[in-house]
Amino acid sequence: MRSVVIQLLMSFVGTFSFSVLFNVRGKKLLLAGIGGVASWGLFLLLESWLPSAPLRYFWCSSFVAVYAEILARILKTPATTFLIPCMLPLIPGSALYNTMRYALDKQWRHCLSQALYTLSLSLSLALGIIAVLSVFGVVIQILGRIWYYNRQKKAKEKEHTP
Repeated sequence: MRSVVIQLLMSFVGTFSFSVLFNVRGKKLLLAGIGGVASWGLFLLLESWLPSAPLRYFWCSSFVAVYAEILARILKTPATTFLIPCMLPLIPGSALYNTMRYALDKQWRHCLSQALYTLSLSLSLALGIIAVLSVFGVVIQILGRIWYYNRQKKAKEKEHTP
């Protein structure tokens, strides 16, 4: 339990600090930190249910993308303001480190297997973001058209009423 609290605290500190470097200001800074904690907390929670690490990375990156899109709409700011910092705890740093360590030690068999694992984690992160952004784009277009047609309909009704 103590290690989980430390991990969540460090994910907040890391995301918050990176957000400062990324020029996030005001309440957005706190929301970015909370998003980092939520992304890592979800990763830890899914660890007991999903044995596949790439699948956990996919769902966590999907969550971060939804979080970023919702906050972007509410706060009228680009989604990348939240998407990039909140993804920071999910970066597969240890897998990338092990890949490079095996390459430097010239253990090519281990290097290749670790590189494929790192690539699968990275692709899972990217696919989660792409899936959510694609769905959000379509939903926003549909809602925009519905809003436009309703506005047109109300304008015509006003023209015809005496």
